[in-house]
Amino acid sequence: MGPRILFSAPDEHWPLWRPHLLAAFADAGLDVTLTNDPSGPWTFDYVVYQPGGPVRDFAPFERIKAVLSLWAGVESIVGDTSIVVPLCRMVDVGLTRGMAEWVTAHVLRYHMGIDGHILGQDGVWRNSVVPPLAPERTVGILGLGELGRATAAMLTSIGFRVVGWSRGPRELPGIETWSGAEGLSEVLGASEILVLLLPATPATENTLDARALAMLPRGARIINPGRGPLIDDEALLKALDNGHVGHATLDVFRQEPLPAEHPYWAHPMVTVTPHIASATRPETASMAIAENVRRGEAGLDFLNVVNRAESY
Repeated sequence: MGPRILFSAPDEHWPLWRPHLLAAFADAGLDVTLTNDPSGPWTFDYVVYQPGGPVRDFAPFERIKAVLSLWAGVESIVGDTSIVVPLCRMVDVGLTRGMAEWVTAHVLRYHMGIDGHILGQDGVWRNSVVPPLAPERTVGILGLGELGRATAAMLTSIGFRVVGWSRGPRELPGIETWSGAEGLSEVLGASEILVLLLPATPATENTLDARALAMLPRGARIINPGRGPLIDDEALLKALDNGHVGHATLDVFRQEPLPAEHPYWAHPMVTVTPHIASATRPETASMAIAENVRRGEAGLDFLNVVNRAESY
């Protein structure tokens, strides 16, 4: 008998995911039992997990080999002490490409000055400012994990000068990489457009505080599809008000949905998008889940295991 797998996610996700998961398991040569019914927790070998599903406590799942998250971010679950097996975050080609495309679109929007033409439909012929070419524009990326690397590669392929920062040293072809406090200062100081793709951990909270914002070139643009707590909201609003930051496109927030009374909604120099920068797509993410189950059944190391000490 093959592995028994529990799909624990909000009910509406079950009919969307079930056929893709079954197809991916079959392609991986796995004969599985897949259900969204959590009764009899002692019988399951794996839990495929997304917040909002029926599982609140993993302690009854005494025989599971791993918890496989459907989300790239694991801050809502990483501190759960009832998980005593490997916790694997989602790394998926669809999610990764979706993020790179979304960021690239907004970088190009800023680079080309598109907002000025869309908002300036008032009969005035504005042709005095011609945007530079991509090699003349520096884009900074904070966070060089899977999403950051893919985004940097896409921007580099267009011709942008990309500088990147990560918590630990990394070497990436065609990209200037930095780490540490001094490296962060270098990247911030060079970034005409800054992209935040760090995880949400105690060490990354308020990475973009008043001091960091002051290091940016005046008029810099900020794009945050990473995590809301990366930004000190009050400090960003002040920097927008005094013109040091020219505009911010924010896809993630400390509270979601973003409350209607939040000042970001009404600020003329803020674009709010509703956490849509990228999504976990069942068509491709199911293959990542199936591969980890295959590895578990073969006695191999799981992929993308969360480091609990680093919260990511």
